[in-house]
Amino acid sequence: MAQDMTEKELLKMELDQLKKEVKNERQMISKTGKEIKEYIESMVGEDPLLKGIPEDKNPFKEKGGCTIS
Repeated sequence: MAQDMTEKELLKMELDQLKKEVKNERQMISKTGKEIKEYIESMVGEDPLLKGIPEDKNPFKEKGGCTIS
């Protein structure tokens, strides 16, 4: 998509994006970092990458095997 655009169009798109970003409220990383860490630690018990997926709910579990005799 961006390959088909002129330089002027690309610059306008970038300017529009920067206008959106400047409106975002910024916070100190010392505050947000603690909040993110607390959230992650509180959700550890529900994380399927750490806990694993129960066999009965695993959509990727092989349904049956194939035997060649």
